[in-house]
Amino acid sequence: MEKMISPLQAVTNQIAATQNYCAGYNKYLNDFLIPLYVSTNYFRDVEMNKLTKASPMENFQSYMDLMSYNYELSNRSLIASMRVVSEYLKKELPLATEAFLNTLLNKEGENLESFTARQAEMAELVTKTYPKIISDIEPEYGFHFERGKNIKFAETDRFIVYQILPVDDKVKVREDGKPVLIIPPYVLGANILGFLPGENRSYTHCFANLGIPTYIRIMKDISSTPALQVMTCENDTLDTQFFCEKIKSRHGKPVTLNGYCQGGFMAVCNILSGKLDGLIDALITCVAPMDGTKSKGLKHFLASLPPRFRDLAYGTKTLPNGNKVGDGDLMGWVYKLKSIEVESPLVVFFRDMMMLSPKNGKTVKVSKTAAALNYWLRNERNDLPLSITEMSFASYTVPVTKDGTLPVKLFGQELNFKRIKEKGLKWLICYGKHDDLVETDTALAPLEYVDAEISAFPKGHVAIATSWSDPGSACALHTRFGPENYRGPVRFQLDLDIEIEQSRKKNEKSQVSSQKPEEPLNG
Repeated sequence: MEKMISPLQAVTNQIAATQNYCAGYNKYLNDFLIPLYVSTNYFRDVEMNKLTKASPMENFQSYMDLMSYNYELSNRSLIASMRVVSEYLKKELPLATEAFLNTLLNKEGENLESFTARQAEMAELVTKTYPKIISDIEPEYGFHFERGKNIKFAETDRFIVYQILPVDDKVKVREDGKPVLIIPPYVLGANILGFLPGENRSYTHCFANLGIPTYIRIMKDISSTPALQVMTCENDTLDTQFFCEKIKSRHGKPVTLNGYCQGGFMAVCNILSGKLDGLIDALITCVAPMDGTKSKGLKHFLASLPPRFRDLAYGTKTLPNGNKVGDGDLMGWVYKLKSIEVESPLVVFFRDMMMLSPKNGKTVKVSKTAAALNYWLRNERNDLPLSITEMSFASYTVPVTKDGTLPVKLFGQELNFKRIKEKGLKWLICYGKHDDLVETDTALAPLEYVDAEISAFPKGHVAIATSWSDPGSACALHTRFGPENYRGPVRFQLDLDIEIEQSRKKNEKSQVSSQKPEEPLNG
């Protein structure tokens, strides 16, 4: 009887595994295809207008070029998918053969029943358990300003600035300390910079937890904020100017402007406009694209796209009130297409399944860090004003000139990197050595025109905000690290404050000496 049950159980396990495989892959496939369906609607609307403005031959050639482009993408996706399936089979087929022989010959070791049970468990982990773990991390992930634990400091029609308070109530903010204003990326959202505060993994709290007056600029909900929907880059600059004035007035010291990713490029443009003169004296940019044309991956991706289709209109969403914004989900999808070899649905599905595969008979425990990262990847995409979309697009399609002039203007004036040197601003550029989103050359482009301090962090695009925001990590943000003795952004900020205090004391001492009455001459 037992010999009959075992094969039946193996078949039952295999059926359950197959069902979960199909359901799981279908979920990954839908996550990838939904932006495609959305983009198809945008494409149709734009093309209905363009078709009448070009000759039939031009239209035909453009569509043939687009078909060739799609064919190349499909080939890359297929090759990558075949590779990951091959890796999976290479790992599991020998185990399946061994399990079959163990069952047939009644030998010790994993038999077909336990092998298929493990397959069913692995598929269920990916399909049901893993999504639940990701969903359950939400209360611990990000800032949660609705809880009132941080102070709403200032507001405009488009942004709110919050003062981020230390996690530990025993740590007091130094009111006379040098303040920092953090500018998050538009598309990726601010919560990645408040990753897991309770686990001591939060970029923003790295500053606040050391008593530094720490502020972050939060974009309002664009779907319900018309002023943000139609915002210009000049509005962005003037709002930043307003916030810096209030922060400097409160603490009596110039502000350090700190931009992360896209926020770093915007921060630099704000500074180069001249509107922040006298308000800030230092700049920190982290994994910020300063000249997108130096990005080999994205440059090749855009260059391969037929010229007719290099148009932001294909990614523009029309809101119910008629205002147009850049579709954040679609922009995130474009980066997936750029890295299709690692982002195609089958590759991601099998990668997650192998990651969750039980090791030595024990179920793999998913860390909070992995859960929070996946929560961010699945949920944090914001639409953005067209002016910001256009600015970013220009930075990736038009190179900085030989004299350091950027491909964008503010208030009708050209922006040039050399102005930072002219104003004597201190600049720390942080980048990821293995960042495939903002590559090293893209982040370090300003070094051709100005002197700036650099800090190279291991890993990729968000590691500074996740891995290295842990105070106990090898590259903790408040320390110097590596053979090069790089300074983390928090260490840079602390040292700036020390320099200001030393300079103030020196000036006070000098004034006292100059006011001291002279000794009377003898005789």
